[in-house]
Amino acid sequence: MKRNTLVLCVVLVLLAVFGWAGWANWEYRKQAAEARLAQAAQGELVADAATGAPQYNSPLVQKPAPAFTLEDLSGKQVSLASYKGKAVLLNFWATWCGPCKLETPWLVELRNQYAAQGFEVLGISTEGEDVAADDKAGLAKQKTAVSKFAAEMKVPYPMLLNGDSLSKSYGGLDSMPTSFYVDREGKIIAAQMGISSKDEMEANIRKALGAGK
Repeated sequence: MKRNTLVLCVVLVLLAVFGWAGWANWEYRKQAAEARLAQAAQGELVADAATGAPQYNSPLVQKPAPAFTLEDLSGKQVSLASYKGKAVLLNFWATWCGPCKLETPWLVELRNQYAAQGFEVLGISTEGEDVAADDKAGLAKQKTAVSKFAAEMKVPYPMLLNGDSLSKSYGGLDSMPTSFYVDREGKIIAAQMGISSKDEMEANIRKALGAGK
């Protein structure tokens, strides 16, 4: 009887030790993740000094655009690195976003106008669903919605899926649309949160095309 009691005590102690070790490991990983998130570049809206109008202030401007590889509607893996030497507009958007639908015709027109000069738009679907890379059902649902949108709007540029996976590296993506203008050297030269005018888009595109010449 005493022996059985001793064995039981040892087992309980071991379980407690393993349980504590598991909790400690989980807590460490949680704190490490929170620390990485805190270090991520976060954009914010600030008032323009001259006009008082809200302006998107991104710490990514004048820095290399964070690298990524995402799947397009054909299932191809598309990397930002493959566009080096071109000016690229990274347009984070969502199918439920009204302003995104308003600016898409401008994007299509400007893309077609400047494509011959080495300009491309990458439409990056950001549905706010945090679909895992291995979630086939979630990605299929998103792909169907994006494909329908692209067909209706006659979008000629690549449409990429699961842009939510880039949220941390691109400063939060708290509002749609959010756009980043990348020059030929891969550096972000301007950022815009929310819809902007077609003229402002074109000015940033020309700036991205001219950078590095």
